[in-house]
Amino acid sequence: MTSTPGSAGPTAATTPPPSEPPPRVRRFSAAERWVHRTTAWLVLLCVATAACLYVPQLAQLVGRRHLVVTVHEWSGLLAPVPLLAGLASRALRADLARLNRFGPHDRQWLRAALRRDHSPRSRPAGKFNAGQKLYAAWIAGAVLVMLGTGLLMWFTGLAPLVWRTGATFVHDWLALAVGIVLAGHTAKALADPEARRGMRTGSVERPWARSEHPLWRDPDA
Repeated sequence: MTSTPGSAGPTAATTPPPSEPPPRVRRFSAAERWVHRTTAWLVLLCVATAACLYVPQLAQLVGRRHLVVTVHEWSGLLAPVPLLAGLASRALRADLARLNRFGPHDRQWLRAALRRDHSPRSRPAGKFNAGQKLYAAWIAGAVLVMLGTGLLMWFTGLAPLVWRTGATFVHDWLALAVGIVLAGHTAKALADPEARRGMRTGSVERPWARSEHPLWRDPDA
């Protein structure tokens, strides 16, 4: 069987090139992912054991109250440790500095969020958007308050009874608030697979970075 000259040309021209995956950019270092994962597990352990201590149905189901109390105390005490250890990472320190800076574009992002305006132009963001910055500040403060009030409840000789009573009140209600905020944080993560992939693998697709974080000028740093 023979082929006529030029017969392969049109066929080859219409064959689409193999699709290539979109380029990915580095978002989080291994140290940052370890800090996030370890802290998340410790905080979730605190919330779960707190639920077992305060919800009668869960308390009856789990039993072994003394063990639950011990796990709750030590997971709370260890919650700040991963972040403190992660400060040895230059990438983590750089991201903490970014989270600590609040600029005009962050105020614009918050105004758009209050208007429920989801257009990318209305929500400019650097590596972290304003919502992420507020969440990071709030959860860091909450962990410190929970740690302080928890120590007053654990070591009863540290303060008079009136202080311990106030610490118990603050600890219990703040624990409820932490649980609600964590549920919202988890819901936002579940709604954004690429953001979850960035925390799991350390990299994200470049189009996602340009769309969600357009002011992130150096995504490969």
